[in-house]
Amino acid sequence: MNAPLLRTRGLGMRFGGLQAVADLDLETWPGEILGLIGPNGAGKSTTFNLIAGAMRPTSGVIEFDGHAMVGRPTHDFARRGIMRTFQHNKPFESMSLADNVKVGMHTRLPLSLWQVLAAAPATQSVEAKAARRAEELLEFVGLGEWVHADVGTLSFGQGRLLEIARALAGEPRLILFDEPAAGLTAAECERLAGIIGRIAAQGIAVLLIEHDMRFLMALAHRVAVLNFGRKIADGTPAEVQAHADVVRAYLGNVEALSNA
Repeated sequence: MNAPLLRTRGLGMRFGGLQAVADLDLETWPGEILGLIGPNGAGKSTTFNLIAGAMRPTSGVIEFDGHAMVGRPTHDFARRGIMRTFQHNKPFESMSLADNVKVGMHTRLPLSLWQVLAAAPATQSVEAKAARRAEELLEFVGLGEWVHADVGTLSFGQGRLLEIARALAGEPRLILFDEPAAGLTAAECERLAGIIGRIAAQGIAVLLIEHDMRFLMALAHRVAVLNFGRKIADGTPAEVQAHADVVRAYLGNVEALSNA
């Protein structure tokens, strides 16, 4: 692939007098893990919302696989393969893990989601295929033993893995991970890092917001740094940690960036 999968040019988002994102140029490539970091209020979440189609930018361009995306409906972003997870787990209550994962397939199924979940006679072959795929994805994230369990039985860390399985169900080409390590134990972070690495190894691009610098710097192939909505650095983890503007943005806390 000679061009990046995702490209933004001059991306901007203004809320009244607040410029949340300004003149942002980003690129991500298939199989790349790109970390997006910055102090609180730097514009990271707004950037995610723009790339996922949840917000329409006030300026600039978003291209995905060569297609102009600004102005398209949110579901078109998902249909083209842009999926995301959130800072807080958002399972569908009183449903099994398998059915939660099937919800993530709605942009790929030839029938309506509710037809599949109801398993009507005319949709049984589709249901069987969806069920097999849900089992595969739950196995991939380490939840194979809980396929038919109710989501209410999951721990917080397991819920985070379910979110990933549901995102994968949409056959993504790019996944946006919003602080996936937040609230996890060291062992859970290690498992999560392995899963994200295996996702990228499949050729799926990963864009990752994370405040745990040790986790992110060990995982990312490249890191972009935002401060007051503007990109101040973009490079390998080692290059970013040595960048003077980045150190200043983090109030001189070199240790926070170097303990990776």
